[in-house]
Amino acid sequence: MDVVFLSRLQFALTIMFHYVFPPLTIGLGGVLVYLDGISWRTGNPTYEKAARFWTRIFALNFAVGVATGIVMEFEFGTNWATYSRFVGDVFGSALAAEGIFAFFLESGFLAVLVFGWDRVSPGMHFFSTCMVALGSIFSSIWIVVANSWQQTPAGHHIVPILRDGVPWVVDGEVMMRAEIVDFWAMVLNPSTIYRLSHVLVGCFLMGAFFVMSISAFYLLRNRHVEFARHSFRGALALGTVASIAALVGGHFQAKNVYRTQPAKLAAFEGHFETGPAALSLFGLPDEDEGRIRFDLAVPGGLSFLVHEDFHGDVVGLDKFRPEDRPPVVIPFFSYHVMIALGMFFIGLTLTGCWFLRRGTLFRSRRLLWTFVFAVGGALVANQAGWVAAEVGRQPWIVHPPVEWVDGHLVVGVDGTVEYDETLGLRTSDAVSRAVSEDQVLASLVLFTVIYALLGATWIFLLDRKIRHGPEPVGPRPAARREGFLDTAAERAGHGEPLTGGSRGA
Repeated sequence: MDVVFLSRLQFALTIMFHYVFPPLTIGLGGVLVYLDGISWRTGNPTYEKAARFWTRIFALNFAVGVATGIVMEFEFGTNWATYSRFVGDVFGSALAAEGIFAFFLESGFLAVLVFGWDRVSPGMHFFSTCMVALGSIFSSIWIVVANSWQQTPAGHHIVPILRDGVPWVVDGEVMMRAEIVDFWAMVLNPSTIYRLSHVLVGCFLMGAFFVMSISAFYLLRNRHVEFARHSFRGALALGTVASIAALVGGHFQAKNVYRTQPAKLAAFEGHFETGPAALSLFGLPDEDEGRIRFDLAVPGGLSFLVHEDFHGDVVGLDKFRPEDRPPVVIPFFSYHVMIALGMFFIGLTLTGCWFLRRGTLFRSRRLLWTFVFAVGGALVANQAGWVAAEVGRQPWIVHPPVEWVDGHLVVGVDGTVEYDETLGLRTSDAVSRAVSEDQVLASLVLFTVIYALLGATWIFLLDRKIRHGPEPVGPRPAARREGFLDTAAERAGHGEPLTGGSRGA
């Protein structure tokens, strides 16, 4: 095992663990807006009870998500110093925007959301809920912008890194960096919108199935029945829309991947030779023989999805030099797992809607048990999508652009695509030169232990909150505060105005 493999493994471990929580908070944010909005509009105590309960779950996930996300920023400097120098100008802008426009918005209003139930007006509390949900979405926007730039760079040029006015040379090699020349071209690079929409849909799907899982568990145990029914109905509506949107958005995302990273789509589908392509449903890719064993496929299906023509040629892996091809096995299986789970979600949510319309959903124990465990599928689908995207980008950590002319991929004299490596960065060249295998291995083991303990703590606290269930909601105070400015103007714990006297001075 070398430094590159160990560094990739460590980053994969930390980011996959971290990515359990952003989809949960983004998805739960949408559910909270729905529940708190109805509670404010109708005054129904059941909706307020539901909103209070899911707010506590949201706060727990937010706290663990923040703790696990910080680690990755340090890894950029410790394990991936060359990469950080190359993308620093681009990532610095995106991550700074994420901190200013997203994290402060979300964390600032989170205090009002969690602690302001009886301290601010219902309208102000609903506004805070909306701001927390919006902040979580803004955070995902800037992270996806940064990651999308790695996939399809735009709005930049490559320049030497200067030290004292002269190019910086290390081991005879001039150090280069990407420098922004058009901020909005960088933000709206060719894959941002497609990837962002697909990521957000996956997050809403995750949040919806999380709520349905816990609500179905309560219904099966005949506990908190009214609360569970209200929560389940709202989450089912969100989950149904998100499931269908994932299919539609995923189709356009795949077409864009073909335009911008054709080798990646070829790996997704196990398409080795250029020509009319079948849509593989199941099989075992064999990279040595360049075929899929036991292939179950729709003839011409991939050609139709890409070109709306069953006989159109689709670029295969044969158009890329061996050293420029992504691995096939991991992207193929993760991509197909994601799609299979997506189709399962569509069938499950539509079945749930049908049973709900007939009035038998909450009496169907088998269906409710399916919803209890389906949240695991939503988690796997979100993780599998990212695994496919990131492994399918290899061997590039910053993918150089490809060129199309009249619908045909431009190839070199040897019949293969020739990348301009000055516009990209290989993963093997992106690691830090100052760290050793032993150091990365030691930190990998340490992170594994720490994250295992953190995961166990999260599961313990989450289980305790679920077993405890929602708190009963008492009558609202006769004079509800009109806003958090009024609350801040009162003495903490006494409710007395801070006017006059030595205490108010």
